Amino acid sequence: MPVAMEHEVNSSNWDILGRSIEYIMEALQVSGQLSPEEALEVLKLLAVRISNNKMSIGLCRKLTDIIINYLRMTKLEEELEEVSTMVLMALGSHYPGVVIIKLLNKPRLRSLPPRSLLVAVGKLNLSRGAATYVGVTWEHVLPLLRIAVEEKDRLALCQVLSGLAINAQKHLNLGPKDTEAMDISLEALNIKAYLTLRVIFNRWPLKSRGKVTEQALVIVGHLFFLISPSKLRSQVNWLVRRLMALVSVHLEPFYISQCLCQLLDALVQSGYGGINLESQVENITNMLFKLVSLKVLSKDSLSVENHSLAMRGFYNLTKLYSEQVVSLLLKTLASRDLAEILCALQVFQKVFREVNQTELLRSQVMNSVIVVIQEECRQASLQLSDSLHGDSCHFDLSEPPGRMEGAAPGWNLQVRMALLGFLEILAEYGYLRLPQGHVIISYIIKLSQWDFSHEEAMQLLCLRILKMLPLPKLVTFVCHPTNFKAFLILSKAATEIALQSSALGHFPYLSKFHRSPALIISPQTLLTQLVLFALRPYRQKEFGVRSLKLLSALHPITSLHPVINSCIGQLWKKVIPEMLQTLDDCDEGSLNQGTWEQRLLQFSSQSLVAISDDGWMEQLTMDVLNRITCLRDNDEEKAFLYRFLGYTVSTTNNPQLVKKILWSILKTSHKELLEREGIAVAFSILSLRHLQVVLDEVEEFGTALTDQDASPILKLKQELQQREWGLVCSTIYFIYAKIILENTVAVFKHVDSILALTLQHYQNCIVEKDNNLKLCYLETLSQLTSVLSQQEIMIQSNIPHKLEIVAFMVDVIRKEPINTLSSPIRQNAMNIITDFRKFKPILENESWAELLRTCLGSVLALPPSDILKRDASSPSQGLAVVELFRVTMHALHTLMEAVVIEDPSKVPLCLEMLDPWLNSHKDNERERAMWITARVLGFTAQMNNFEVEIQFARLGRLVRMLAIRCQDLVDNISFLSSQAVYNLYCILLQQKQMLKKRQGMWEEEDKTVAYSAHVFHNNTYKIAKAFAEYFTQIQVTNLVLTAMESLTDSKVKMSLAAAQLMSAVMKERGRDVIKIGEVVEGILERLHMQLEPSTREETLQAMCALAGSNTPAVVPMLLSKSLPWDRTKLALWKAFGAQRETAINILQVLIAILEKKNREETKEMALQPVAAVCALHEMLSGPLCHEAIQELFPRLLLAVLCHLHWVMEQNIPQKLLVYSSEESARRKSKHLDPTSCALEVVRLVLVGAAYEGVAEYARQRHCWDLLSSPKTYYIGMMDLASGIVKKCEPNILQRILNHIKSMLYSADPRQRLTVRTLYVQLLWHRSVAETIGQDCVGNLIHWAKEPSLIMKEIGLRGISNLALHPTHSKDLKSLVPFLRAFLKSELRVTVQAVKGLRNIIYHRPGEDTKLLFCDVSRQLCPLINDERDQVRVSATSALGHMLHRVFQFKPGMLVRKEIYSFLVPLLLSIQDNNMEVVKACRRALTEWTKVIGWSSLTQMFRHTTLSDHIQVLEETCKFLVSSGRLHLVGELLTQSFGFLSSRQIFLRVAALNFIGLTIKNIQMSAIHEDDVEEIQTNLECMRNDSQASVRQMARNILQKIDMSLKPQASRISRLSRMSITFLRASGIKSPKRKKHLFKGLLREEDDNYQKRLWLWCQGITRPFYMRCRHQVHNAWLLMGTRLQPERHSSHTQHVQKVQFQASHVCPEGTAAPDQP
Repeated sequence: MPVAMEHEVNSSNWDILGRSIEYIMEALQVSGQLSPEEALEVLKLLAVRISNNKMSIGLCRKLTDIIINYLRMTKLEEELEEVSTMVLMALGSHYPGVVIIKLLNKPRLRSLPPRSLLVAVGKLNLSRGAATYVGVTWEHVLPLLRIAVEEKDRLALCQVLSGLAINAQKHLNLGPKDTEAMDISLEALNIKAYLTLRVIFNRWPLKSRGKVTEQALVIVGHLFFLISPSKLRSQVNWLVRRLMALVSVHLEPFYISQCLCQLLDALVQSGYGGINLESQVENITNMLFKLVSLKVLSKDSLSVENHSLAMRGFYNLTKLYSEQVVSLLLKTLASRDLAEILCALQVFQKVFREVNQTELLRSQVMNSVIVVIQEECRQASLQLSDSLHGDSCHFDLSEPPGRMEGAAPGWNLQVRMALLGFLEILAEYGYLRLPQGHVIISYIIKLSQWDFSHEEAMQLLCLRILKMLPLPKLVTFVCHPTNFKAFLILSKAATEIALQSSALGHFPYLSKFHRSPALIISPQTLLTQLVLFALRPYRQKEFGVRSLKLLSALHPITSLHPVINSCIGQLWKKVIPEMLQTLDDCDEGSLNQGTWEQRLLQFSSQSLVAISDDGWMEQLTMDVLNRITCLRDNDEEKAFLYRFLGYTVSTTNNPQLVKKILWSILKTSHKELLEREGIAVAFSILSLRHLQVVLDEVEEFGTALTDQDASPILKLKQELQQREWGLVCSTIYFIYAKIILENTVAVFKHVDSILALTLQHYQNCIVEKDNNLKLCYLETLSQLTSVLSQQEIMIQSNIPHKLEIVAFMVDVIRKEPINTLSSPIRQNAMNIITDFRKFKPILENESWAELLRTCLGSVLALPPSDILKRDASSPSQGLAVVELFRVTMHALHTLMEAVVIEDPSKVPLCLEMLDPWLNSHKDNERERAMWITARVLGFTAQMNNFEVEIQFARLGRLVRMLAIRCQDLVDNISFLSSQAVYNLYCILLQQKQMLKKRQGMWEEEDKTVAYSAHVFHNNTYKIAKAFAEYFTQIQVTNLVLTAMESLTDSKVKMSLAAAQLMSAVMKERGRDVIKIGEVVEGILERLHMQLEPSTREETLQAMCALAGSNTPAVVPMLLSKSLPWDRTKLALWKAFGAQRETAINILQVLIAILEKKNREETKEMALQPVAAVCALHEMLSGPLCHEAIQELFPRLLLAVLCHLHWVMEQNIPQKLLVYSSEESARRKSKHLDPTSCALEVVRLVLVGAAYEGVAEYARQRHCWDLLSSPKTYYIGMMDLASGIVKKCEPNILQRILNHIKSMLYSADPRQRLTVRTLYVQLLWHRSVAETIGQDCVGNLIHWAKEPSLIMKEIGLRGISNLALHPTHSKDLKSLVPFLRAFLKSELRVTVQAVKGLRNIIYHRPGEDTKLLFCDVSRQLCPLINDERDQVRVSATSALGHMLHRVFQFKPGMLVRKEIYSFLVPLLLSIQDNNMEVVKACRRALTEWTKVIGWSSLTQMFRHTTLSDHIQVLEETCKFLVSSGRLHLVGELLTQSFGFLSSRQIFLRVAALNFIGLTIKNIQMSAIHEDDVEEIQTNLECMRNDSQASVRQMARNILQKIDMSLKPQASRISRLSRMSITFLRASGIKSPKRKKHLFKGLLREEDDNYQKRLWLWCQGITRPFYMRCRHQVHNAWLLMGTRLQPERHSSHTQHVQKVQFQASHVCPEGTAAPDQP
């Protein structure tokens, strides 16, 4: 059933296909019927249908014929050929023979089958059922090879041959049974393959790169398996030559390697290569080398395949001729070319296992490999040498030199990896056991070093090779010192071998290998070395882990039997895992190295206890000593080994063995400091268990220092005896010191005897004593005493030999020369004395005084450091001397501290002994003494122990001296003095706190006062502040007076220090100064002298401090000086403004003086206020006074302004100068009178308050000129107040408002005027307007009603500013009538009234704005043409703003009527030459056109200038006339007639311009005679004008009217003639249609005209009447009701249309009415 259904479906599909196949067949058979695009789509569809459906063989043949014929007829494009191939493949998938057989059709002469057919046949040959066509197809294709020329044809034939060769080879490989399925015998197939091979190589040009050559080589490779072996062997020479030729054409290497590999594969299958192949082995090898040496790219599959095939070729060739190939490979290894060596090594890895391992081969291979290794090591050495002589010392053996030019990075790493791979194979075959195997092993160990390479693969290869070595030999390599860097790999290999042996039951005990001690290391050495490796466990991350794991894998290391030393085995099984876990839990940063070292020492000692073998331990000790001797440049390991030695020996209980080992240790080298310290450490560890034995051995060893008979020192050369004596002495004292540190309690009873021995060692010295010996002795003794002083248990202990040793040291210091410093003898002697500071008995006072005097004289008197350095024998020696002096000074400082420790009350005595040195004239002595002073005082302050009060009897002198020294010329002395004075302050403070604590008045320390030496450094003020509380009033006054005397000191630093001290004390205790007058006069007197600038500045600061703290007394005293002041007094006042608090105090006094003057009227001008203003001028001119100005800004500004007003009203003498300053680099000279000075102070107040914008605003408005005159003062005050309001912040405005509120009704008229002016201008700002009270409007009205014009203007200005804020519009609406009354007042009053009305209307939010506008428009209109420019500008500008506001509320008829009245005045004013007037008119006319709706004039008015106002006027008149608004033109003319009688010539001229331009655009012949007469009458009146230009303009206009009234021929339209005919037929006479301009003349004829028009309309015929009824009716209604101009524009246009029609249908003798 399913089969049937499938058949039905296929049948139906083919039925569907059959219905369209006929069209396809027909289309394909006819050439050109289908376009290439159509054919492409058709063939694609056909291929899909054929592939997805079954078909009959007949249909298949038919379609195949059609497709092939189509291919033969049509020249196809590439894409069409591919689709055709798809169709043929689809057909062949059903019946391959049908398609293949078409290839056998006999082609035309010298022509090829279609390429699509060839490609399809080639692919179909690979399918089932194609074997029966192999022979016949090959027979047919072979001739085609000779005639194929084009590349595409040859590629298609290659496709066929490839399919044939692969199919034939497949059937041959299947066996004889399957060969019978082919239609060709084996012999014939061999012949066909051979012929094809010859044709391809002989007929085809395979001498260049290309796809044909590549595909040909692919086919040839398949043909090798089809040619008979004998024939193939005979052709080897020829084939190799052809392949070698192809190599030179740079063909893709893959195809050559594939062909060559297939050739060798075919010969290997035959079992014999033949003579020809043997002769070509070298050539083939060379080709394969070239192919192998090519770079392999992982992303390029062909390069990977090429390398693989070339290696396979080597493999096959080695199977046939192994000896020849190996010989060639060995020869290649001897090359210097890295590429060839790499290839040879890679090939060896591939083929070496196929080679017979003979002795000769072993020898040859070993020699070649050694040569390669030696060459690489030589190259590495050359690279290292070059890097050491180059710019960089970086050396990376992973990339040795010798890299080939053009080789990729990592090339040499490849060579080394290949060499290691080959060495691994050699190791498998036992090459490492050969006599020369050590070379390979050494090379492997070298590569295993961590600094050689970081390649993991290389490390793994080395590990695998090393694991092939025997374990004893490998362990020996592990512990060899030269293999330190390869420890990680070696230990890992040894550990793995040992663990493998243990797993197999073969315990890796090493004792059996120790029978050859010369070859294998001892277990003691192994243990020592592995513990040393574990010392730094994280070296290279794994050193500790690897060493411990190896140690664990090798235990127990002392016996062949596991039972004998089971204790150590159990110990290691427990301890080693714990240590490994510790290393896992930590890292290099977190591991405590000291704890880890102690853990290793405990592990070693526990191991020795477990071993419990003195002989084994003695051998271990000897090995450790030998290891210490061998170690070089590794101080850390050497120090550890000494400790390891101590712990090792301490495990034994045998005293004799301990003595023996101790003596062996003492006999070792102790030339180096580390060796001596190591010996001492070992002895100290041993002393914990064997103290007496150790002390006895050391004392016995010390006899060499004093034994004249048996000392080995005397056996040395004389020049070496002192050095050896010093080394022995140093070793002994080091041992004693370490023993005291480790065993303090037990050794305490031996200390005095030890010190006695030290004295005997020097006193009974067996060698010659000199400075070197003395120095050596003191250095070692100092180390011992230093350790003694650090032991807390010995403090306050009684050491009888202390006094003897101290006396000896003082004598040593006294004998040292004071003019040179050659050795640290002083230093060591003082250190030894210092070390005894805590021990009894205590020195007497005389002893201490002698001691200090000796030490200070010996050190402080030394020459300066630069001289000591200069006198040295060499620069290095000079640096050493300087360093020696530094440590000597430190020793002296430590000694002085020892004095303080013993008795703190001796501090003043120490300072007294330092006093001569502090006052020395030599800088170096003074500096050293100051350094000691600072240190002693600092140490005393840090003791924090003031139970015994320190009495500073000369405190004042000390403080003064230190304060002055803070200004010393030597910077270091200054710095040290600051430290000393700070330390002195700390002492006094702590004593004060201690006293309060005793008195029960303890207070917490004030944390806000943070003094330090840095604060005191070069800061006399801080010093005075810190010590000020310790002085009384008389002391302060006397201090100031005495410091004043030092101001004129010849030394600049001294005078400056005195001035600074005086200034600082004034600042701190200025209020306590008693004699103020004397101080002020004294300072003024010295300021007039020639002081240094810095001293002068400090003196001024002192005066400032005095004035700041005593302002009421000092300021009047200074103001009383006569004016103008000199430079000194001016500088003094300027300095007063530099400090904020002082400036505020003085400003308040000066303001009070100014305000007091304002309250008291006098006949003569008081000089004190003028002097106060002069003082303000100088104070405020400095930038540092700005903060004070800002704080007092409102009050200060108002006081100065009122003073300015007052000054201008005084009788000032002519040329009175109150201020005079000389010219300097920063400013010009000034000479000011009282008014100019006050004005300058006003400006300085504004600038100082950071309101430069206000000052600039005032300059631009010429405020300074206005303020300087009594008449214009209030105007300047208004402009200045305006600048303040616009430029200042709201908070400042509020401050000003709050300050002046109470002064609005001041009794002082000057103050009242100034305050009210400020007040009304403040109302401009919103923040102020929102905060004023309810009485504000009442105040303004009251001021406006005052008789004074100034007060009227101020009140109106306040109303105007208040109207800017909509919140007050309700209150101000009622003031409109009040303001109208001022429109005819004085100029400035009128302007303010206009501005007030403008602001009320403009900022009014309600609809009643239009009513307000209408209310003021009649009074405002005349002001537009007022004679006063300011009024005219103000009124015009106000009109523009009002119109802008009115436009927002859509004005109605009445409002528009009022608006029309402004047009003529504006058109006249726009002709003004005043730019401000033109600007105002321009905006007003722009707003006017917006309101009326004349949009065409808006842009013109908006861009009007002075140069084009006549053109603008002309365009406006033209627009008025052309728009048909004749009645409006008449009204405007009537309005302009009124201006002809104006007193202003400008208005008369402007009116004539308007009349003339209007008449110019009117057709006067069409105007009624009465209207013309009216115009002429008004113009005739101008003939008597006083101005000739006006008369001439009137005459010109009259002449133009006369000329326009002459009769002119008029053109009558066709419609007009028709209307006249109708009128004549009706019997009505049509009068001439004259138009009226003026309404007065229009009314008389209006009634008659309407009646006649109505009668005329009734007589018109009915049809014509019906057609025009609607329009005529509307026209009548409109004319009867006299529509106003404000009607809607569209309605007006409609009316004009009707009017036009009516004018053409009026009866003769009548005229249509004009539209009003």
